[in-house]
Amino acid sequence: MSKIQNAFKNGKAFIPFITCGDPDLATTAAVVRSAVAAGADLIELGIPFSDPTAEGPVIQAANLRALSGNVTTDSIFELVRELRKDITIPFVFMTYANVVFSYGSERFISTCKEIGIDGIILPDIPFEEKEEFLPLCTRYDVDLISMIAPTSKDRIAMIAKEATGFIYLVSSLGVTGVRSEITTDLASIVEVIRANTSVPCAIGFGISTPKQAAKMAGISNGAIVGSAIIKLLEAHGTDAPRHIGDYVKSMKDALLPL
Repeated sequence: MSKIQNAFKNGKAFIPFITCGDPDLATTAAVVRSAVAAGADLIELGIPFSDPTAEGPVIQAANLRALSGNVTTDSIFELVRELRKDITIPFVFMTYANVVFSYGSERFISTCKEIGIDGIILPDIPFEEKEEFLPLCTRYDVDLISMIAPTSKDRIAMIAKEATGFIYLVSSLGVTGVRSEITTDLASIVEVIRANTSVPCAIGFGISTPKQAAKMAGISNGAIVGSAIIKLLEAHGTDAPRHIGDYVKSMKDALLPL
């Protein structure tokens, strides 16, 4: 069984997203540890990229802040090596195909295996083009996480049948960012996913409040939050870890059974 599925074995999973290197890697390490202590079940680590097409302005700005601090893929690999000395919950990278290509796909994915990265999410690679990476991911036992969007329609069953690790269900059309309300009929999408796979499904994009997280996890196996956490980093900088810890606890508490 994929290590990623351990994140879902004790109920609904809370998955925070953190852009590595915003504002610096020492703060990233502290944020990860704070989030884990507060109950995070899996951590999504963003490798910054200059053209993050799936991201809204909040995470775009975090990418630029990190890149302006000269964060590199190698320095992020070293960060993960350090975190793995005391953290055992699953980690996944979220980044873009060009980051992997420019590093060397096999070198990148084999290093993921070596340092303890359990999966990668590449939002700019459509399902039909995943064969560029899937054989390497399979060889090195790194899950290539599938994304399903409201526009996937007839492709939902096909994507679900071949999914590994977990399925990232995108809540809304457009890019990442806080939304006041999520109105997509996600329950019907999850129903199709459930009919085609036992792989867990977590919902992301637009979730920012405990109420939203509870609603989304009620439909699926968990909730993913990025922009709301990045906003705390933007507001508090190197003092953000304790604020993010409090936020993660409030979100995780909302997912616990009454």
